[in-house]
Amino acid sequence: MKEPNLLDIVQAAERIKPYMNPSPLYTYPTLNEYLGFTAYIKHENYNPTGAFKIRGGINLISQFSPEEKKRGVITASTGNHGQSIALASRIFGVEAHICVPKGANPIKVAAIRMHGAVIHEYGKDFDEAVENGQRLAKEHGYRFINSGNEPLLIAGVGTIGLEIMEQQPDIDVVISPVGSGTGAGGTATAIKTLKPEVKAISVQAEKAPSIYMSYKSGKVESTPTAETFADGLATRNAFELPLGILRSQVDDFILVSEEKMRHAIKLYLEHCHTVAEGAGAASLAAAVKLKDQLKGKKVALVLSGGNITFDELMRSIESD
Repeated sequence: MKEPNLLDIVQAAERIKPYMNPSPLYTYPTLNEYLGFTAYIKHENYNPTGAFKIRGGINLISQFSPEEKKRGVITASTGNHGQSIALASRIFGVEAHICVPKGANPIKVAAIRMHGAVIHEYGKDFDEAVENGQRLAKEHGYRFINSGNEPLLIAGVGTIGLEIMEQQPDIDVVISPVGSGTGAGGTATAIKTLKPEVKAISVQAEKAPSIYMSYKSGKVESTPTAETFADGLATRNAFELPLGILRSQVDDFILVSEEKMRHAIKLYLEHCHTVAEGAGAASLAAAVKLKDQLKGKKVALVLSGGNITFDELMRSIESD
């Protein structure tokens, strides 16, 4: 597995361009006043699937050989990655199968199905869905897509960093949420190559800290559970390839609580009039936690997705 470089990311941007526009980078005065620094929100929730993952899906599947397209693909997802593979597969005429855990976000599952993919619901969490996908791939000959250890996915989502540097070249800090680590790793690769002095910060949920633990220890770590409401961060096992990128490119890594992510969802609604899912709100939750350190800086916050259920949105609005 080769870590993608800036050239890979630039080439990915060219492949993605015909199918989606760059996501906007907006700043909001009242949020800036609340934080004490200038925050620029990278609105990945405005993408075609409502999340950043579509960048990687298009970059990967657009490069499939005729034989790979004929085989069809299968992957596992808690939702956003599955939507990405489903939509990209529809664009390029590939049969797609998406394995999701039981009780997965129904909005995300419905969107996957609407993009034409076959849903396979199995297991209590993402990692058991992965096991199901690997089994079905062996049984039927599908091309299995690993949601973390796939260089073309990482190069695709790394275009977030490329766009940030084009949209706001004098940015000081970029904060990215971590589920598998592809988005944070790809983004950090782009910004650090273009401007090494920019500080890259990653954030994960306190209740799903496997990659945080791995970043600190230098080993691939696992946790017995990942019981966060932020399903995009609910990973029990670290992925080797993005972990290596995070350790080489990211300056700091922090954890945020469930309560802080819910509060950040409310902040996005109040100050930015936009909807973030738990994972998408994690970067803002980290910014609030670090606001004393970030005072006076220009900080890009990756709002990675907005695919939250109405019930979860209401819980966040009603939380303390």
